[in-house]
Amino acid sequence: MTAHLKIDFVSDVSCPWCAVGLGSLEAALKRVAPEVTAELHFQPFELNPQMPPEGQDTFEHLNQKYGSSREQQAQAREAIRQRGAAVGFEFSAGGRPRVYNTFNAHRLLHWAELEDPVKQVALKKLLLKAYFTDSQNPSDTDVLVRAATEAGLDAARAREILAGDEFAAETRERERLYTDAGIHSVPAIIINDQHLISGGQPVEVFERALRQIAGAEPGRTATA
Repeated sequence: MTAHLKIDFVSDVSCPWCAVGLGSLEAALKRVAPEVTAELHFQPFELNPQMPPEGQDTFEHLNQKYGSSREQQAQAREAIRQRGAAVGFEFSAGGRPRVYNTFNAHRLLHWAELEDPVKQVALKKLLLKAYFTDSQNPSDTDVLVRAATEAGLDAARAREILAGDEFAAETRERERLYTDAGIHSVPAIIINDQHLISGGQPVEVFERALRQIAGAEPGRTATA
C-alpha cells in the first residue's frame, strides 16, 4: 500500500544548506518510492529581510553576522560544496559574491505554487542554481523572469507580478505563520503538518524519517 506525504519545505533561495537539504530530500524520496510518494510545497523564509536592493558583499556580511575570517568562510564553503556535490548540486567554486534580498523570489514562488506545485519545484531549483551555481542575483527581475520561463510559467505574467506588489501580503502572512510556529532557521521540513526535520540532513536521515512517518500511526512523531 502506498503512503502519500505532504511536505512543506521552509527555506530561502539564498540559503546554501537549503540547497543541500533539498538534494538530500529528493534523493531520499527516490529511495522510498514507490511505497512512499510526496507532494512538495516550498514555503517562504527570509534569512536577510532587511537586506537593501543592492545586496552586500558576502565576506562582509558573514563576518558581521558570525565574526568569521576569510579562512573560516573558505573552509565552510568547501564543506558545503562537498555536501552539495554528494547529492548532485553544484556550488560555484568561488562562492557567491554577494548576499541579496529574496522577497521577490518568494512572491514568485507563491504564485508558482498557485499555478502548479510541480512548476514551483522547478522554479525553486532553478533559483537555487541561478544563485549558487551561476552567481546570479536572485532579486534581479530578468533573472527571476528567466527562471520562471524555464520552469514553464508565463513570462509576461511573472514580469507583471514583479512590477507590482501582488502576493506580497500573502507571502508575509506565510512567513509569519512559520516564524510564529517557532521556525527560526532553515531548511525546516514539515511532513503532514506535524513532523519536523531541521537542517540539511544526510540522505539516510531523510530516508529513515520518511519511512517512519509513512508507517506511523496518527499523532506519532518520527525521530530524525
